Formats: sequence, structure tokens, C-alpha cells
Amino acid sequence: MEKISFGTANWMVLILYLLAMLAVGVYFTKKSSKNTDAFFTAGGKIPAWAAGFSIYATTLSAITYMSTPEQAFLSDWSYSAGNLTIFAIIPILIYFYVPFFRKLNVTTAYEYLEERFGVSMRFIGSLLFTLFHIGRVAIVIYLPTLAITLVSDINPIIIATAVGGHCIIYTFLGGMEGVIWSDVIQGIILLGGAILLVVLGINAIDGGFTTVIQNAMDNDKFLSAKNFQFGGVAAAIPIIFLGSIFNNLHQYTASQDVVQRYQTTSSIKETNKSLWTNGILALITIPVFFGLGTVLFSYYTNVEALPEGFNTSALVPYFIVSSLPAGVAGLLIAAIFAACQSTISSSLNSISACVTVDFKQRFFGKDDKKDVWLARIIVIVAGILGMAAALYLISTNRAETWNLFLSITGLFGVPIAGIFALGIFTKRANAPGVLIGLFLSALTSYFVQKTNLTPFTVSIVSFFSSFILGYIVSFLFPKYNKNIIGLTIYTKNESYTKTKGSDPHRITAVK
Repeated sequence: MEKISFGTANWMVLILYLLAMLAVGVYFTKKSSKNTDAFFTAGGKIPAWAAGFSIYATTLSAITYMSTPEQAFLSDWSYSAGNLTIFAIIPILIYFYVPFFRKLNVTTAYEYLEERFGVSMRFIGSLLFTLFHIGRVAIVIYLPTLAITLVSDINPIIIATAVGGHCIIYTFLGGMEGVIWSDVIQGIILLGGAILLVVLGINAIDGGFTTVIQNAMDNDKFLSAKNFQFGGVAAAIPIIFLGSIFNNLHQYTASQDVVQRYQTTSSIKETNKSLWTNGILALITIPVFFGLGTVLFSYYTNVEALPEGFNTSALVPYFIVSSLPAGVAGLLIAAIFAACQSTISSSLNSISACVTVDFKQRFFGKDDKKDVWLARIIVIVAGILGMAAALYLISTNRAETWNLFLSITGLFGVPIAGIFALGIFTKRANAPGVLIGLFLSALTSYFVQKTNLTPFTVSIVSFFSSFILGYIVSFLFPKYNKNIIGLTIYTKNESYTKTKGSDPHRITAVK
């Protein structure tokens, strides 16, 4: 397939976007330099709507930006059931999880694990997050770079450097406040860009919206009875829904990049508002991104055909660079960049928080001024590691090796969510039990992953095996039970005193 020239006008728009993001980082440099609380939690001064927008932009990567329309193009809207689960879990988060994170005033999610189970679980949770997200940064840079360069003449090294290197700089400068406000801008750009793509695609089709709907209905591109049948050719919505609940529980309760945002608002009430804001945006995502895939199906059915042997992972960038006017195409490629960078910057700041707070401050003490510089150095190191891995994948096309790394570290993701649930919802769980349960669950998940079951089924098995095995094994180690007053739902409103080695000054009442 012949590659398409990107053009001067598109480059100008893209460079303007990159400069704007850099300006955000520069603007917040002074504020983020005050102390580690400012660098990691923005001093708790972020408005609820902005924190919610940031959570949304963080969880929607460029991979999602391109793969969701591809899924609707190739199949149907069945995977949209996953977006609905966010609404299902928000009440659970607000009532059961957020109060504990706010009560302990944690910077990282894994501080709760130390208070509930001991320092070993905090260490393991934080280390697994750090390793997984360095790999995730690489993949978030690599896959969109690959898709864009499949259809355009842009040098892949330029894309990877522009996305990754630029992201390192503004995260280094602006800290969490810079990350969140850049997330807001990027969230508006990526969502607005997708809406613009839908509108432009519909306008290019004879009959417009009516033709799109007719094509979709004739080809079962929305939902049908088959989507509710287990074992059928279509994806079963009940399994997608249940599996997505546990995937989202992992992201919203055990993944530092989201949990860190719970401390960026002024009160627990504002944190709850931010979650609802994110939920509404996730709901808007369904008609926008799945609708985009349906529109592109109609476009390439009625207006023109895709090149022979076309890789549909590049569907969205191909439509942008081949069918849209100069300047507009640059803006929409910037939207893909925005989806990349909102995820990467959050990962970098969160990796930095884990290494600084869970390792350096936990074991070697706290020194705010020096720790801010350490945090910034970690942002650079983590960013360079992720970018170097992405460039390696680009130059050698060895994505399968990196995907293996992600799948291995990812095996512990949903099981860690099961450990958080064990801590909050049970009294009997203890450190040896949950540790053994975690590794047994990862092992179980590994073998289930080797079957023909869907990834959503694997998530269900991962969560419940971690929860059940951790609970049962805990009965074998009763002497390791510790004081849990204030750390479970049974004593949610009671005060708690942190263990030795923690920061007592960080205990606050739930607001």
C-alpha cells in the first residue's frame, strides 16, 4: 500500500499542539516544586470535574482510540458493555474504597496494603505496578506509531520521540497538576476529534446518517440476540460485562495511575464527584467511538474500498490522512497523540510516586526538596526506558516479546484487585494468606489464559481465585492476624493509627 504524505499544514497543526502541552508543564513548574505532595497530588486543589476528566483521559489510551472503532468496524457494539460497568462500580468505589484511601491520606494505593497486611504486600503491589506500566508506556507509544506509519510517510522514530520525549518533559516540569490540566486539554481534543471524525464521515456518505444506520442494521453492526448467547460466534455481553467489572475494579482500586487522583481533590465529596464525571464521559464514549467504527464501515462500503490486505489496526489514521483536508488531518492525528500522552504522563507520574513514596520515603525517610528532584529523575528514567523499549520494538518488530512481558506482569493485575477486596471486605485475611493466594491466582490465571476462553473470563477467574484462595490460605496462619480496626468495612468509620515506619502526620479524618 502506498503511503500518504502528511503535508506541511498538518505538521504545523501538530507542532502547535505539542508546544501547547509543553506550555502547560512550564506553567505549573513552580507549584510542583514545593514538595512531594504538590508533585504527586497537586496539593489536593484540583476541581472535581478536572480530576474526573483526567481519570477519563488516563484510562482511554490511543490503543483504545483506534481499537474501539476497529472492533465496531469488524464486528459490532458488544464490547460497549464494558463501558457501562464503570457506572456499576462507582457506587462500590464511593461507599467501600474511596473512604479508606482518603482516611489514610495515601499518596499511593499500596500504602493501604501495608496498613492492612504489612510492608511486603506494599512492596510487591508497588513493584508490579511499576514494571507493568514501564511496559505499558512502551506499548502505548509503539502501537499508535506503528498504525500511523503504516499509512503515512512520517518517520516512526519522529513519532515515538515526539510522543514519548515531549511527554517526559512536561511531566518532569509540571508534576501532577501539570499532568491533570494537560489531561483535560487532551481529553477535550481526543473526544472532540472523535466526534469530528464521525460528523465528517457521515457527511461524506450519500444518504448520510440514514445510510449508516441501514448498513449497520443489514450487517448486524449494532447488537443482536446472538450477543446474549454463551458459546456463540458473537461476543457474549454477560461475559463482557462481568469481566469488565473486575478489570475496572483493578484499574479503579489497585492501579496507582487512577487511585492517585483520589487525593488531588479537596474532600471525599469532590472525589466522588470526579468519579461520576468520569462515568458520564465513559458513557459518551460509547456512541462516539463505537459509532465511529460503524460510520467507517459504511464509508468503506459506499464511498471507497480499503486497499487489498489492509491492516485494520490502522483504520482510523488511514481515514484521517487519506480522506480529510490538510490541517484537519493534522488536528485529528494530534487527537491520537493526545490519547497517547494522557496515558503516558499519568503512568510516568504514578511510577515516580511509587518509587519515591513506597521505596525511598518508606525505607530511607522523607526530604521534600530532595525527593521532588528524585521524583523528577524517576520520571526521566521511566520515560526513557519506556521510549527505548518502544524504539526497539519499532526497529526489530519484536512486539510478541514485549506482549509476553505485559501478559506476565498483567497476570498479577486483577488478582491484586482481589487482594484489596480481601482487605476491605474480610476480617480473617492476613499477609501470608494473601501473598500465597496472589501467586496461586496468577498461576491459575496463566493456565486459564492458555485456553480458548475470552480475556473477560480470565479476569473473572483471576479476581475470584485471588479472593477465595487468599481467604482460605489465611486460616492456616492465624498468628499473623493484626489489628484491623478502621481498615475494613466493619469498622469503616473508626479511626486508625498508622504502623511504625509510616507517616503519622498524614492521618486525617474522612472529609
